[in-house]
Amino acid sequence: MRILGIDPGLNITGYGLIAVQPQGKIKLIEAGIVRTSAKSSISERLKRIYNSLGAIVQEFKPEILVLEKLYSHYKHPTTSILMSHARGVICLLCGVNNIKLISYPSTRIKKAVAGNGHASKVQIQKMITEQLRLKKLPQPVDVTDALALALSFVYIELRRPV
Repeated sequence: MRILGIDPGLNITGYGLIAVQPQGKIKLIEAGIVRTSAKSSISERLKRIYNSLGAIVQEFKPEILVLEKLYSHYKHPTTSILMSHARGVICLLCGVNNIKLISYPSTRIKKAVAGNGHASKVQIQKMITEQLRLKKLPQPVDVTDALALALSFVYIELRRPV
């Protein structure tokens, strides 16, 4: 089973693709970012995100795509609005390609990956590095977040830890 986690952002969208093998071993397939230019129009930026992630979907054919549930803080409503544009094209990508879309709140993702729903970014980075047996911390943090999304599906839906 291939699981694609995506951390949507208008400037940087992180992605992380893992495979869960029949014996339960988790393997990192691909991870990276899609960067857009603030000088480009919003339609150009969304098209770049859609096309870049579409190429990944076409090449690797994930069965599951995991996104973080949208959260809006009253002090930063514009951030969630801009992120929702990127999130929308990712949801469209799932519909067009018949990929099952899963969304979890950030606290559930952190609890599944680090055992603490309020874990810091650094704690999540260290856990991802350990769990995927990586030689160095994934960079930038958008990649770490995307990998945490993909791994959270494994821990929540496939392993159902107590």
